[in-house]
Amino acid sequence: MQTTSHILMIRPVSFVYNEETAVNNAFQSASEETTANVQQKALQEFDDFVALLRSNGVDVTVVEDTPVPHTPDSIFPNNWVSFHSNGTVLLYPMFAVNRRAERKPHVLDKIKQQFAITEMIDLSGFESENIFLEGTGSMVLDRDNRIAYACLSPRTDEKVLNEFCRRMQYSAVLFEATDGNGQAIYHTNVMMCVADRYIVICLESIASPEEQQRVTDAIARTGKTIIPITLKQMNHFAGNMLQVENNKGEKLLVMSTQAFESLTEDQVNTLSSFNRILHSSLTTIESNGGGSARCMMAEVHLPVLTK
Repeated sequence: MQTTSHILMIRPVSFVYNEETAVNNAFQSASEETTANVQQKALQEFDDFVALLRSNGVDVTVVEDTPVPHTPDSIFPNNWVSFHSNGTVLLYPMFAVNRRAERKPHVLDKIKQQFAITEMIDLSGFESENIFLEGTGSMVLDRDNRIAYACLSPRTDEKVLNEFCRRMQYSAVLFEATDGNGQAIYHTNVMMCVADRYIVICLESIASPEEQQRVTDAIARTGKTIIPITLKQMNHFAGNMLQVENNKGEKLLVMSTQAFESLTEDQVNTLSSFNRILHSSLTTIESNGGGSARCMMAEVHLPVLTK
């Protein structure tokens, strides 16, 4: 299934602007506030977001981060790990050195208490080759059709992508996407969201008409509706959405309030015809971290352990 009701989220202890990631993340901007204020505001946004998900019937596993080693971006776990319905867990090679420390054993230990893990695939060895694939940030997965959509960037390398596809029996749809300044978009999941019956995508960011056609053709073959967003909307994290479901099987589209407010009335109506929309204010996390709602949620598709 494309969606799950089980989500992993990491509660931050030292969230702050990360200079190591800012070199190729155009969505980040350093706050003038103190580090303590940024952490406090991010923590409140995180807790409010978790409360919103839980109040709507989503099962959220929250794991507290640890102060040591210092991992300022731990709030975005979907970049270093992914969980799959056949019991496989994948670990990914990360661009920023200080993000590699996010692969903390206590996180997976918590998951093992609730879910069955049958295989671990560790791709982090590619870090020694200086090539990367940052999980479901680099790839937007159509899990039902086993397609990995990915835009090339310093954090998304074709060789590692092909290894993921070989190990998981996916096919890759690879393309180049750039922002309004011509800079490569650092993660595919800021310009694209795959849901069960539709795909939100910033086609404007794919400059090559041939590549754009190839992507839309791939989507058309899956029968999903294309809902385009603009570059301006993408810059407000309108592509950084995730469709989840709740404990009643109801589909929910989750995004930040900034993303929601950037959408047109027609877009909201179209999206609402497929599923209910949930949004939460994530301003501090978005500006300092350069990621939004989708980045904060790692979907847990693993089989649930029977008690």
